[in-house]
Order: sequence, then structure tokens, then C-alpha cells
Amino acid sequence: MRLRFTKMHGLGNDFVVIDGVTQNVDITTEQARRLADRKLGIGCDQILIARPASDRNVDFDFSILNADGGAVGQCGNGARCLAVFARAQGLTNKTEIKVRTSETVMTLKVESEEQVSVDMGIPELDPRRIPFDANEQSDSYRLDVNGSTVRIAALAIGNPHAVQIVDDIDLAPVSQQGPLIESHSKFARRVNAGYMQVIDKDHAKVRVYERGVGETLACGSGACAAVVAGRCWKLLNEKVEVELLGGRLHITWPGPGKSIIMRGPATSVYTGEIDVDGYQ
Repeated sequence: MRLRFTKMHGLGNDFVVIDGVTQNVDITTEQARRLADRKLGIGCDQILIARPASDRNVDFDFSILNADGGAVGQCGNGARCLAVFARAQGLTNKTEIKVRTSETVMTLKVESEEQVSVDMGIPELDPRRIPFDANEQSDSYRLDVNGSTVRIAALAIGNPHAVQIVDDIDLAPVSQQGPLIESHSKFARRVNAGYMQVIDKDHAKVRVYERGVGETLACGSGACAAVVAGRCWKLLNEKVEVELLGGRLHITWPGPGKSIIMRGPATSVYTGEIDVDGYQ
């Protein structure tokens, strides 16, 4: 099976984007891992697939596979890339596109050739729905990690997130502590481990250890989760510029019960074809 694809990135968070509308796409977990492998395949953080819409309320279904082959329900940087990809491939000429993931419906607005805003939906703070093992909902929780206790915000924006404040983002223990939080027993579906340094109420720096991937240059839902945590802790304003390793996103969140909006770039790198039949 030969598949046409486009390599794209959002602030360095990179993707293999596949048209599953005009192509028959059925990728196994092992094939996804090989495609994502930076030595044996194309190389990416996630594989994104646009599929025919499952109902009249959306333009496409949107499948997301992590580098480990696992399916996830949200990818903000990937959603921006999917919007640009769909227009470039002639799958739609709309500037406002609705897509359904396994977890949510997202509205994507193409503002220019590379700038897209994404309605990421209403953040989920109920621990039962994240899911996170806690007796009651709170703005912060104590999490035991390898003999130490860290204070986190736990929430879901399509994917579960655990966010903590650090004094210096460059010294944050992302590679050492991130994997321990990702697989923590209190998160039944694993979790993205986020670290945020608040510069001022309009500016924050964020790094994220993504479940099934590791640390990426940018995580859109992770940036959104950090802003939600900062707002709940009264550290941030409604509109925040979030600085990630790969660049900057602009996040807006009025508060509980309201959608969170993310705006940032989506960049096409190259197109190609690959034979995945040997990836069993």
C-alpha cells in the first residue's frame, strides 16, 4: 500500500499528514511506529489522518497516532496543520473547518496561509472525566513522584494534562521527572507532563513531556493546559503569549465553562509517497 503524505510542523512539533478521504488508509500500530521512526521511517511526533466525516456536523474526522502507535484524542498543533493540509489538497475550500476526533469536535479557522486559530473546546476540570484519581475537584493536587511531592493542576483538553510551576524553565526536570508523571498510577490513561514558568500575567514559558512521544518542541494542548492552570491559580490574564521551545502560541481563555482558543502557525515542509506494506 503506497500512501501520499505531507510532512508538516507547528513550531517544530512535526507530523506526517495523510489524506484518508481520497486514499484507503488502514495503518497498524507497528506501521505507525515505523513511519514515525526518525531512522527507519519518515520521522515525526504524530501521524495525522483526515478521514471522511462521520456526520453532517463536521467536515472531516481526524485520527491522531502518537509516535508509539497509540491513538490520542487531541492535538492542537496538528489540528492547525490539518486545516492547512485540507485546503492545500483540495479537500475543502472553507476557511472555517470542523473536525471530529475520538474525544471532541474542533473548529479550525484559517486566517492566512500559515496562521490558524483553533477552538480547543471547554477544558475538563472534573477529575473523574480527565481521568485522574482524586476524591474531589480542586485547583491543585499533590502528586508523589519518586519520593518527592509536586503540586500540579490536573485537567483534560482532549488529552489529560498535569501542569506544574517551575522557577526556571531551562532547569525543569522534564526528561527525568516527565516519564514518571506520564505513567503515574493516578492517571488511568497516562498523562502529558507540563512545566510552566510565569514571566508575567501576559507571558509564560512552557515545556511538555508528551505521553507516547517524549518532550516535543511544542505542544498545543499542553500550552492551553498551562494557561488554564495559570488562570485557575490567578497567575495569568485572559490572553497569554506562550513561549515553547519551537516558538510562540497565543492562547485565550475567559474562564471556566468557556472554550479555550489557540492561535499559531502551521508549516508544510515537503510531500512524498511511502510504501507501508513492509511495515508489519
